[in-house]
Order: sequence, then C-alpha cells, then structure tokens
Amino acid sequence: MASARGDTTIVIAKAVGCSPQAVRNVVRAFETRGLAVLAMQSRRPHAAIKVFDAERSDRLKALLHQSPRQYGKARSTWTLALAAEVCVEQGVTAKRVSLETIRDTLKRLGVGWRRAKTWIRRPGSPARTRNTR
Repeated sequence: MASARGDTTIVIAKAVGCSPQAVRNVVRAFETRGLAVLAMQSRRPHAAIKVFDAERSDRLKALLHQSPRQYGKARSTWTLALAAEVCVEQGVTAKRVSLETIRDTLKRLGVGWRRAKTWIRRPGSPARTRNTR
C-alpha cells in the first residue's frame, strides 16, 4: 500500500524494518503474483540442479554397497559425510556435495538413511532380520 501511494523503497524499508532490496523484491512479487505473495512459500532455491541424475544415483548406490575400506577409509560403515567424500574421490560428483544432497538422493532411490551396517547389503545377499527377543 505504501508503494501504491508513492513512498520510496527506503521509506518503506525503514517503516517495516527491512532492507530496501527486500521491499523491491516484495513489490515485484506482488506485481507478478498478487495477494498470493502473502502465502508461505518454500525457501528452497528454485533453480537447484539435481547433482545426482539417474546414472550418478546408481553409482552412489553401488558405491554404498561396498565397504568404505575398499576406498582406503579407516571405518567399515558409511556416514553421509564419508559418502560425500568418496563420491568426489571416485568421480561420481565433480565437487563435494552436502550431506542433505546425499540424503535426498537416497530418498529418491527409496532408501532411508541409516547406518550402512543396518541396510546396505551387497547385491544378492539376503537381508538380515532383526532379533525380536
């Protein structure tokens, strides 16, 4: 409303306690989307590129079916950080990705992240059942 009556972005920013750029962003969004701009939206970047395409996702899954020791690591179970590190070393990704990127990729593959010893099996090996005693 302040913009409609001709107030400058600096005046509006001081009145509402934000930056002039934030005011410009809201005015542009209002001009584009109208009152829908008031609804909460995702803060996730809209231009986020999926680092793991189908081929890279398969490579990640295959990598996780191996022991980290095969890649010169001191531990025998995977962590998200270790998976991100080995992905770079093995050329699955060009640079280190975030832990959330690894987690999202596994989710898209239908795998929830838990310690590797509880869910990652070599292809063709039987799944262990949990002792219920």
